Amino acid sequence: MNNYDVVIVGGGFAGLSAALVLGRSRRRVLVSDTGKTRNAVAHESHGFFTRDGATPAELVRIGREQLRPYETVELCSVGVKAAKAQSKGFEIKLDDETRIACRKLLLASGVVDEMPEIEGFKELWGKSIFNCPYCHGWEVRDQPLALFGGIELAELLKGWSDDLVLCTDGATLSEDESRLLSKNNIAIREERIVRVEEKNGQLENIVFANGETLARKAIFIRPKQQQHSALAKQLGCEFSDSGTVKVDDFGQTSVPGVYAGGDMIHPMQAISFAVSRGALAAVGINRALLQEDFR
Repeated sequence: MNNYDVVIVGGGFAGLSAALVLGRSRRRVLVSDTGKTRNAVAHESHGFFTRDGATPAELVRIGREQLRPYETVELCSVGVKAAKAQSKGFEIKLDDETRIACRKLLLASGVVDEMPEIEGFKELWGKSIFNCPYCHGWEVRDQPLALFGGIELAELLKGWSDDLVLCTDGATLSEDESRLLSKNNIAIREERIVRVEEKNGQLENIVFANGETLARKAIFIRPKQQQHSALAKQLGCEFSDSGTVKVDDFGQTSVPGVYAGGDMIHPMQAISFAVSRGALAAVGINRALLQEDFR
Protein backbone atom coordinates (compact mmCIF):
# COMPACT_ATOMS: atom_id res chain seq x y z
CA MET A 1 0.00 0.00 0.00
CA ASN A 2 1.40 3.40 -1.01
CA ASN A 3 1.73 5.92 1.79
CA TYR A 4 1.37 9.68 1.44
CA ASP A 5 1.57 12.61 3.78
CA VAL A 6 -1.58 14.06 2.22
CA VAL A 7 -4.27 12.93 -0.19
CA ILE A 8 -6.17 15.77 -1.85
CA VAL A 9 -9.61 14.92 -3.21
CA GLY A 10 -10.23 17.31 -6.09
CA GLY A 11 -7.84 18.92 -8.55
CA GLY A 12 -9.60 22.22 -9.11
CA PHE A 13 -8.39 25.60 -7.92
CA ALA A 14 -8.38 24.81 -4.20
CA GLY A 15 -6.82 21.38 -4.68
CA LEU A 16 -4.06 22.53 -7.02
CA SER A 17 -3.29 25.53 -4.82
CA ALA A 18 -2.94 23.25 -1.80
CA ALA A 19 -0.80 20.79 -3.77
CA LEU A 20 1.60 23.59 -4.74
CA VAL A 21 2.05 24.75 -1.15
CA LEU A 22 2.49 21.18 0.11
CA GLY A 23 4.87 20.28 -2.71
CA ARG A 24 7.02 23.26 -1.83
CA SER A 25 6.88 22.03 1.78
CA ARG A 26 8.43 18.73 0.62
CA ARG A 27 5.33 16.69 1.41
CA ARG A 28 4.42 13.53 -0.46
CA VAL A 29 1.04 14.32 -1.96
CA LEU A 30 -1.50 12.55 -4.15
CA VAL A 31 -4.08 14.69 -5.95
CA SER A 32 -7.13 12.71 -7.05
CA ASP A 33 -8.90 14.54 -9.86
CA THR A 34 -11.56 13.18 -12.21
CA GLY A 35 -11.55 16.36 -14.31
CA LYS A 36 -15.15 17.35 -13.57
CA THR A 37 -14.71 21.04 -12.78
CA ARG A 38 -17.77 23.07 -11.87
CA ASN A 39 -17.06 26.05 -14.13
CA ALA A 40 -15.82 24.15 -17.17
CA VAL A 41 -18.75 25.55 -19.20
CA ALA A 42 -17.63 29.15 -18.68
CA HIS A 43 -15.92 30.79 -21.67
CA GLU A 44 -13.88 33.06 -19.40
CA SER A 45 -13.10 33.56 -15.72
CA HIS A 46 -12.65 36.96 -14.15
CA GLY A 47 -11.42 38.61 -10.98
CA PHE A 48 -8.30 36.47 -10.47
CA PHE A 49 -5.27 38.75 -10.22
CA THR A 50 -2.90 38.47 -13.26
CA ARG A 51 -5.25 36.03 -15.05
CA ASP A 52 -8.39 38.11 -15.71
CA GLY A 53 -10.21 36.68 -18.73
CA ALA A 54 -8.44 33.31 -18.81
CA THR A 55 -10.55 30.21 -19.33
CA PRO A 56 -10.96 27.91 -16.31
CA ALA A 57 -9.40 25.10 -18.34
CA GLU A 58 -6.32 27.22 -19.04
CA LEU A 59 -5.88 28.02 -15.36
CA VAL A 60 -6.09 24.34 -14.44
CA ARG A 61 -3.59 23.48 -17.19
CA ILE A 62 -1.11 26.04 -15.89
CA GLY A 63 -1.67 24.89 -12.32
CA ARG A 64 -0.94 21.26 -13.17
CA GLU A 65 2.08 22.23 -15.26
CA GLN A 66 3.57 24.26 -12.43
CA LEU A 67 3.43 21.22 -10.13
CA ARG A 68 5.90 19.30 -12.32
CA PRO A 69 9.09 20.51 -10.57
CA TYR A 70 7.80 19.09 -7.28
CA GLU A 71 8.57 15.40 -7.57
CA THR A 72 6.74 14.49 -4.37
CA VAL A 73 3.39 15.56 -5.85
CA GLU A 74 1.48 12.99 -7.91
CA LEU A 75 -1.62 13.62 -10.03
CA CYS A 76 -4.13 10.82 -10.36
CA SER A 77 -7.19 10.72 -12.66
CA VAL A 78 -8.98 8.12 -10.54
CA GLY A 79 -11.56 9.35 -8.04
CA VAL A 80 -11.81 8.53 -4.34
CA LYS A 81 -14.60 6.13 -3.41
CA ALA A 82 -14.18 5.93 0.36
CA ALA A 83 -12.01 7.04 3.27
CA LYS A 84 -11.68 5.47 6.70
CA ALA A 85 -9.87 6.77 9.76
CA GLN A 86 -7.01 4.61 11.05
CA SER A 87 -4.83 4.89 14.15
CA LYS A 88 -2.30 7.09 12.35
CA GLY A 89 -4.20 8.63 9.48
CA PHE A 90 -6.56 7.32 6.84
CA GLU A 91 -7.05 4.44 4.46
CA ILE A 92 -8.29 5.66 1.09
CA LYS A 93 -10.06 3.50 -1.47
CA LEU A 94 -9.98 4.75 -5.06
CA ASP A 95 -12.66 4.09 -7.66
CA ASP A 96 -10.51 1.33 -9.17
CA GLU A 97 -10.36 -0.37 -5.73
CA THR A 98 -6.71 0.63 -5.15
CA ARG A 99 -6.04 1.27 -1.46
CA ILE A 100 -3.59 3.90 -0.24
CA ALA A 101 -2.76 5.43 3.13
CA CYS A 102 -2.22 9.03 4.18
CA ARG A 103 -1.61 11.00 7.35
CA LYS A 104 -3.93 13.88 6.45
CA LEU A 105 -6.85 14.19 4.07
CA LEU A 106 -7.87 17.37 2.25
CA LEU A 107 -11.32 17.52 0.69
CA ALA A 108 -11.50 19.99 -2.20
CA SER A 109 -14.19 18.36 -4.31
CA GLY A 110 -16.43 21.41 -4.66
CA VAL A 111 -20.18 21.66 -5.07
CA VAL A 112 -22.78 20.94 -7.74
CA ASP A 113 -25.23 23.63 -8.89
CA GLU A 114 -28.84 22.48 -9.22
CA MET A 115 -30.46 24.16 -12.22
CA PRO A 116 -34.19 24.97 -12.39
CA GLU A 117 -36.19 22.61 -14.61
CA ILE A 118 -36.69 25.29 -17.26
CA GLU A 119 -36.22 24.46 -20.93
CA GLY A 120 -32.99 25.90 -22.31
CA PHE A 121 -31.56 26.82 -18.92
CA LYS A 122 -28.76 24.28 -18.72
CA GLU A 123 -27.62 25.06 -22.27
CA LEU A 124 -27.07 28.73 -21.40
CA TRP A 125 -25.45 28.13 -18.01
CA GLY A 126 -22.04 29.80 -17.97
CA LYS A 127 -22.75 31.59 -21.27
CA SER A 128 -25.46 34.11 -20.41
CA ILE A 129 -26.86 32.62 -17.21
CA PHE A 130 -24.54 33.20 -14.26
CA ASN A 131 -24.45 33.01 -10.49
CA CYS A 132 -21.73 35.56 -9.68
CA PRO A 133 -21.84 39.23 -10.74
CA TYR A 134 -18.30 39.72 -9.44
CA CYS A 135 -17.18 37.16 -12.03
CA HIS A 136 -19.47 38.09 -14.94
CA GLY A 137 -21.24 41.37 -14.17
CA TRP A 138 -18.77 43.62 -15.98
CA GLU A 139 -19.37 41.91 -19.33
CA VAL A 140 -23.13 42.64 -19.15
CA ARG A 141 -22.95 46.03 -17.43
CA ASP A 142 -25.77 48.48 -18.27
CA GLN A 143 -27.64 45.75 -20.17
CA PRO A 144 -31.17 44.42 -19.47
CA LEU A 145 -30.80 41.68 -16.87
CA ALA A 146 -33.14 39.22 -15.16
CA LEU A 147 -32.70 38.01 -11.58
CA PHE A 148 -33.78 34.65 -10.23
CA GLY A 149 -33.37 35.25 -6.52
CA GLY A 150 -34.34 37.51 -3.65
CA ILE A 151 -33.84 41.06 -2.46
CA GLU A 152 -30.16 40.47 -1.69
CA LEU A 153 -29.39 39.53 -5.30
CA ALA A 154 -31.39 42.49 -6.61
CA GLU A 155 -29.50 44.85 -4.32
CA LEU A 156 -26.19 43.40 -5.50
CA LEU A 157 -26.96 43.65 -9.23
CA LYS A 158 -27.89 47.35 -8.95
CA GLY A 159 -24.17 48.01 -9.08
CA TRP A 160 -23.97 46.70 -12.66
CA SER A 161 -27.26 47.69 -14.30
CA ASP A 162 -30.35 49.84 -13.75
CA ASP A 163 -32.45 47.67 -16.09
CA LEU A 164 -33.37 44.82 -13.76
CA VAL A 165 -36.37 42.49 -13.61
CA LEU A 166 -36.84 40.07 -10.72
CA CYS A 167 -38.50 36.83 -11.90
CA THR A 168 -40.04 34.68 -9.17
CA ASP A 169 -41.22 31.76 -11.38
CA GLY A 170 -44.62 31.59 -9.69
CA ALA A 171 -43.72 32.66 -6.16
CA THR A 172 -45.42 35.69 -4.60
CA LEU A 173 -43.35 38.40 -2.94
CA SER A 174 -44.37 40.09 0.29
CA GLU A 175 -45.69 43.64 0.25
CA ASP A 176 -42.49 44.88 1.87
CA GLU A 177 -40.34 43.14 -0.74
CA SER A 178 -42.43 44.50 -3.60
CA ARG A 179 -42.32 48.00 -2.14
CA LEU A 180 -38.53 47.91 -1.77
CA LEU A 181 -38.02 46.69 -5.34
CA SER A 182 -40.39 49.33 -6.68
CA LYS A 183 -38.53 52.02 -4.76
CA ASN A 184 -35.35 50.96 -6.60
CA ASN A 185 -37.05 50.78 -10.01
CA ILE A 186 -36.75 47.00 -10.24
CA ALA A 187 -39.64 45.37 -12.09
CA ILE A 188 -41.25 42.12 -10.90
CA ARG A 189 -42.57 39.19 -12.95
CA GLU A 190 -44.28 36.51 -10.85
CA GLU A 191 -45.53 34.32 -13.71
CA ARG A 192 -44.29 30.80 -14.24
CA ILE A 193 -41.41 30.49 -16.72
CA VAL A 194 -41.62 27.78 -19.36
CA ARG A 195 -38.37 28.30 -21.25
CA VAL A 196 -35.53 30.61 -22.17
CA GLU A 197 -34.73 31.32 -25.81
CA GLU A 198 -31.31 31.90 -27.31
CA LYS A 199 -29.82 33.28 -30.48
CA ASN A 200 -26.30 32.36 -31.54
CA GLY A 201 -25.72 30.77 -28.14
CA GLN A 202 -26.76 33.82 -26.11
CA LEU A 203 -29.94 34.55 -24.17
CA GLU A 204 -32.61 36.43 -26.13
CA ASN A 205 -35.96 35.97 -24.34
CA ILE A 206 -37.56 34.60 -21.21
CA VAL A 207 -40.91 32.99 -22.08
CA PHE A 208 -43.67 32.92 -19.47
CA ALA A 209 -46.55 30.45 -19.14
CA ASN A 210 -49.03 33.05 -20.41
CA GLY A 211 -47.08 33.30 -23.67
CA GLU A 212 -45.53 36.68 -22.97
CA THR A 213 -41.81 37.16 -23.50
CA LEU A 214 -39.21 39.30 -21.76
CA ALA A 215 -36.12 40.31 -23.71
CA ARG A 216 -32.99 40.05 -21.55
CA LYS A 217 -29.26 39.79 -22.22
CA ALA A 218 -28.36 37.74 -19.14
CA ILE A 219 -29.82 36.05 -16.08
CA PHE A 220 -28.26 35.93 -12.63
CA ILE A 221 -29.37 33.22 -10.27
CA ARG A 222 -28.56 31.80 -6.86
CA PRO A 223 -28.95 28.09 -7.55
CA LYS A 224 -29.33 25.49 -4.85
CA GLN A 225 -26.13 23.54 -4.29
CA GLN A 226 -25.09 20.18 -2.95
CA GLN A 227 -21.73 18.71 -2.10
CA HIS A 228 -20.05 17.11 -5.12
CA SER A 229 -18.70 14.27 -2.99
CA ALA A 230 -20.24 12.32 -0.11
CA LEU A 231 -16.87 11.88 1.62
CA ALA A 232 -17.33 14.70 4.14
CA LYS A 233 -20.63 13.21 5.29
CA GLN A 234 -19.18 9.71 5.23
CA LEU A 235 -16.33 10.79 7.51
CA GLY A 236 -18.69 12.54 9.96
CA CYS A 237 -17.77 16.17 9.25
CA GLU A 238 -20.09 18.84 10.61
CA PHE A 239 -22.05 20.98 8.16
CA SER A 240 -23.48 24.47 8.40
CA ASP A 241 -27.19 25.15 7.92
CA SER A 242 -26.43 26.21 4.34
CA GLY A 243 -24.80 22.84 3.58
CA THR A 244 -21.15 23.90 3.60
CA VAL A 245 -18.53 21.95 5.54
CA LYS A 246 -17.58 23.64 8.81
CA VAL A 247 -13.86 24.44 9.13
CA ASP A 248 -11.55 26.62 11.21
CA ASP A 249 -9.32 29.36 9.78
CA PHE A 250 -6.90 26.76 8.38
CA GLY A 251 -9.42 24.34 6.91
CA GLN A 252 -9.56 21.82 9.76
CA THR A 253 -12.99 20.16 9.88
CA SER A 254 -14.67 18.74 12.98
CA VAL A 255 -12.93 15.41 12.24
CA PRO A 256 -9.26 15.32 13.31
CA GLY A 257 -6.94 15.08 10.32
CA VAL A 258 -9.63 15.91 7.77
CA TYR A 259 -9.35 19.31 6.12
CA ALA A 260 -11.52 21.01 3.52
CA GLY A 261 -11.10 23.94 1.16
CA GLY A 262 -12.63 25.70 -1.82
CA ASP A 263 -16.30 26.12 -2.70
CA MET A 264 -17.42 23.33 -0.39
CA ILE A 265 -16.68 25.36 2.76
CA HIS A 266 -18.19 28.77 1.96
CA PRO A 267 -21.18 30.18 0.03
CA MET A 268 -19.04 33.04 -1.35
CA GLN A 269 -17.41 31.30 -4.29
CA ALA A 270 -14.86 32.46 -6.85
CA ILE A 271 -11.54 31.21 -8.19
CA SER A 272 -9.51 33.63 -6.08
CA PHE A 273 -11.32 32.54 -2.92
CA ALA A 274 -10.86 28.84 -3.73
CA VAL A 275 -7.14 29.33 -4.32
CA SER A 276 -6.78 31.17 -1.01
CA ARG A 277 -8.74 28.57 0.97
CA GLY A 278 -6.72 25.75 -0.57
CA ALA A 279 -3.44 27.44 0.36
CA LEU A 280 -4.61 28.10 3.93
CA ALA A 281 -5.63 24.46 4.34
CA ALA A 282 -2.22 23.36 3.04
CA VAL A 283 -0.47 25.56 5.60
CA GLY A 284 -2.68 24.13 8.34
CA ILE A 285 -1.90 20.59 7.25
CA ASN A 286 1.85 21.13 7.02
CA ARG A 287 1.89 22.83 10.41
CA ALA A 288 0.03 19.88 11.96
CA LEU A 289 2.45 17.39 10.41
CA LEU A 290 5.47 19.36 11.63
CA GLN A 291 4.08 19.49 15.15
CA GLU A 292 3.41 15.76 15.18
CA ASP A 293 6.95 14.95 14.03
CA PHE A 294 8.62 17.54 16.27
CA ARG A 295 6.93 16.44 19.45
